[in-house]
Amino acid sequence: MHILLIHQAFASINQPGGTRHHEIARSLVKAGHKVTIIASPISYLTGKSTKDNLETEPGLTILRSYTYPSLHKSFFHRLISFLSFMVSSFFNGMKVAKVDVVWGTSPPIFQGFTAWLIAKLKRKPFLFEVRDLWPEFAIAVGVLKNPLLIRASRWLERFLYRNAKTVIVNSPGYTDYVSTRGARDVKLVPNGVDPEMFIAPNQGAVFRRENGLTDHFIVLYAGAHGVSNDLGVVIKCAKLLQDHTDILFVLVGDGKDKPLLLQKAQEFGLKNIRFLPPVPKSQMAEVLAAADVCLAILKPLECYKTTYPNKVFDYMAAAKPILLAIDGVIRQVVEQAGCGIAIPPGEEAEMAAAVLWFKQNPSEAKKMGKAGFDFVKINFNRNVLSAQVADIITNLIQND
Repeated sequence: MHILLIHQAFASINQPGGTRHHEIARSLVKAGHKVTIIASPISYLTGKSTKDNLETEPGLTILRSYTYPSLHKSFFHRLISFLSFMVSSFFNGMKVAKVDVVWGTSPPIFQGFTAWLIAKLKRKPFLFEVRDLWPEFAIAVGVLKNPLLIRASRWLERFLYRNAKTVIVNSPGYTDYVSTRGARDVKLVPNGVDPEMFIAPNQGAVFRRENGLTDHFIVLYAGAHGVSNDLGVVIKCAKLLQDHTDILFVLVGDGKDKPLLLQKAQEFGLKNIRFLPPVPKSQMAEVLAAADVCLAILKPLECYKTTYPNKVFDYMAAAKPILLAIDGVIRQVVEQAGCGIAIPPGEEAEMAAAVLWFKQNPSEAKKMGKAGFDFVKINFNRNVLSAQVADIITNLIQND
């Protein structure tokens, strides 16, 4: 079967960002299917032009479609970016021949309409995937405020749920939400990880040496530096622990809020926090191997209790203990696995206390890391999850 995926924020494993779809696409190709992905040439994480040497592989084609480049300037510019990709990806998608299913994914939700329209015109089944409850998350963090845009976004959201033959969600926390808004057939394919990607013997020492991180207890955050990620709490936590000179917070990644975070750290005169640029997923194993504990954090909002952040599964695959400042379904995973400490989000004092506990209990922390690896390998293995996607798409085509 030939699968057409419309995905503005797509990142390959040789680029920074979430690589769920590249990994799934490769598994689908390995199983004998053909995948064409229409993606943006602008990195959703960094806002910069992006292209690598993996644009074509046997059975897998990645087509870059024009996108207005000023993604991180403001919400208005981001909206223009979304709409520009929505239009350009439609024309490129219509040129792709002999498609069996059209797969749309959100966010951004606008590309979902493009995928629906292509599927409609080609008379093929429409598969819609929900990776983020947009626009609810955008409303909750105050990014989306205009009443007219909110109404239009909610209308589009319900339209896509109602018109998708199947809706895939990547977190169990999303199932009831999409069902009550019109989704007829909902399938859970959770975020996960390929454990083999995070085997990096001795590479942690190399990364530490190359970045001047030797002789420190490393608390590492890897991912987006955006409004949702609440990294200002990490700055405050570092301030509380600045007398513990052997503890170093390392933030790897990029995003709209990174300049503000750098400025705040400088204003506090903090020497115990380091900002490093994003790295491709293919190099993330050596980054995580350098950590003593890995941090996952989101703003203390009710809606974020529904999410399964990718980075938590990466941390588990790297066999690192997790300091989790997120409540809800992902906390249940960490507690069931016994792979870390969960604290209330938004609490820098609680975070500082947890960091000190990890530092003072290295053997217990190591056991947590091992428990996380064992758990994720069985329960959130990307190879198994990719096979589930293949089964869903096959059934979708056969029953069309």
